[in-house]
Amino acid sequence: MSARDVVASLRDGMTIGIGGWGPRRKPMALVREILRSDLKDLTIVAYGGADVGMLCAAGKVKKLVFAFVSLDAIPLEPWFRKARESGQIEVLELDEGMFQWGLKAAAFGLPFLPTRVGLGTDLAELGGLKTVQSPYADAETLIAMPALKLDAALIHVNRSDWRGNVHLFGADSYYDEWFAKAAAKAYVSCEELVDRIEDHYPDDAQLNVFERCFVSGVVHMPCGAHPSSMPPAYGWDIKAFKAYADTAREPGDWAAVADRFVGATEEAYLESIGGKEAVAALPLPIF
Repeated sequence: MSARDVVASLRDGMTIGIGGWGPRRKPMALVREILRSDLKDLTIVAYGGADVGMLCAAGKVKKLVFAFVSLDAIPLEPWFRKARESGQIEVLELDEGMFQWGLKAAAFGLPFLPTRVGLGTDLAELGGLKTVQSPYADAETLIAMPALKLDAALIHVNRSDWRGNVHLFGADSYYDEWFAKAAAKAYVSCEELVDRIEDHYPDDAQLNVFERCFVSGVVHMPCGAHPSSMPPAYGWDIKAFKAYADTAREPGDWAAVADRFVGATEEAYLESIGGKEAVAALPLPIF
């Protein structure tokens, strides 16, 4: 598929999960294609970064389900902050563990999963979450974390074949597996596309984090995570993040700067940042 094909399969009002983590391995090329479209009234579910900030700034988001929205080095994503403080969006704010439990409940086909996470906090009350009592002798009261069912999930991977067999590199695959499994349809963009992955990389089967039965479409999109990082191919573009954050300062007019961070096409966007060579040269962050 092309990125345009993926976005054409989405509809106003859908609940869309976005994989990755803050400024790390976000499917930004697919997000930029949404930003070029007429899609609106979306519910976005994410461990958010600039993906969430840009969609909020562009007025695409009706409701946001999130555990955080951060660029790491820039702790609070600035365009998200503007949307949240102005009351532009509805929100369901969750602890990171509650969020994970919601994805897993959807993946397992369950209406909820019980958890202690969130007890004693305002998150449950503010989010309208209910409690359940253990039917066993302990009779413990637990939060019933509802399933975060997704109409679609967008995920960026290191490598895929046309059938949806994916490879994710690195020690941390975040929660991409659960986004894929919680969604009615999952679409992946990839740095490298091959025909039959087992013929090219027979020794890398352990990198297949989720099965191809969960993948509805594949887009070949080198540098598709920029400005977020994509280890080991490239790091995040901190200069781009700083420039992006600066534009959120008052008056903070997204329409005036959208073309700079989205571009008319993905090819135009890559050209504006120096091309694939410039992205490949971005150093990996060290923590």
